[in-house]
Amino acid sequence: MAHEPDPDRLRALEAKLEKVKDAKAKPAGTGKDFSQAEVAWRMVIELTSGIMIGGGIGYGLDYLFGTKPILLVIFILFGFAAGIRTVIGTARDMQERQLRAQSKTKADPPAGTEG
Repeated sequence: MAHEPDPDRLRALEAKLEKVKDAKAKPAGTGKDFSQAEVAWRMVIELTSGIMIGGGIGYGLDYLFGTKPILLVIFILFGFAAGIRTVIGTARDMQERQLRAQSKTKADPPAGTEG
């Protein structure tokens, strides 16, 4: 003899599960939050692209002026500096977003505490 579940209890459980899922769901319009891996890859790409662009400019100027390694090295260093500056700007932007999100969650009262 098999025990069949009580349909009323199942409906009550489903309602509780939906309530928990809705409470955990993000509100609409908050924008996309990036994972740490996505931000890390963005920073790596910014740094390497700065170095490669600087190297390309340096190589092109060396080829044009016939001063083979000098301008290549100088512009690779410039590209590295530009990449570092861009990475720092990205990190600062991500920190500001995180601080804004934290201050927003602290400013919002918890559900059910309205008086």
